Amino acid sequence: MRNTHRQKRKLKSEINVVPYIDVMLVLLIIFMVTTPMMNLGVDIQLPQTNAKSLQDKKDPIVVSVDEQGQIYLTANGTKREPVSVDDFTKKITAFHDANPELQVLLAGDARVGYGKVYQILPILQAAGVSKIGLMSQPQSAPNGKP
Repeated sequence: MRNTHRQKRKLKSEINVVPYIDVMLVLLIIFMVTTPMMNLGVDIQLPQTNAKSLQDKKDPIVVSVDEQGQIYLTANGTKREPVSVDDFTKKITAFHDANPELQVLLAGDARVGYGKVYQILPILQAAGVSKIGLMSQPQSAPNGKP
């Protein structure tokens, strides 16, 4: 009678993958949230203003000047690259020749001298660029909200 009440249990040789799937999904969410925050560009502190942003259907060329006065060029979604004044002049002229309706955005660091940013404007004018915009950050209110 004893044998009828006792039943042998077989060992399961299966791996429970549910915890691994949970960990994988958490890591996926973490990477999805943090990847856009990883900006590998140049740290430029833009001046603040109350002006509204411009909307354009074409990607503009962005010219950046960092705190040390180094000029950077970003064109058509390419990686930001440092350029000398001579290279900048050649590239802007070539871009304008390819597209006369070229729009250029100038991003000058708030900590750089006005003269460093101003030296770019005559180059753009000589290349024939007529659409030039100045980039800035939205001005924050006294209570810390934009």
